[in-house]
Amino acid sequence: MRTKIGTKEKPLVLKTPPLSSEFTMHVDEKDGKDVLVCTVGKTVLFYSMNSLTDLHEMLKKHGDWMDLGSADEQKPAKERTVEFWGRSEDNPNGGWYGLKKGLRGRFGMYVPPLMEALGLAEVTHDPRNNKMKAI
Repeated sequence: MRTKIGTKEKPLVLKTPPLSSEFTMHVDEKDGKDVLVCTVGKTVLFYSMNSLTDLHEMLKKHGDWMDLGSADEQKPAKERTVEFWGRSEDNPNGGWYGLKKGLRGRFGMYVPPLMEALGLAEVTHDPRNNKMKAI
């Protein structure tokens, strides 16, 4: 899966769920572990690599569409959303999948399009309130 996501030299170019902004995603190594590197303009976010398999598994168990609920780290996430799950102590990671303190949020904005590109999920592309479900 690593090569499908891209490299620093040739990242995967994606669009946010409303299709309003582009960002890139690639895999790199940080502290000896593979991580997802999401670049939005000049901002660089890091997410745990295991977020992809963990989120896919959770969505399969959920069995239906789930709101994305994207929010910055400093704002509370709406319950029963992908963003809320991505921060929850009850997820398999035991908390945040975002790895860069201060920029750990927006899991529900940037990980779903990657999962869609990898064929793991469907994502709606409305101007607001998008959802996803596992394939």
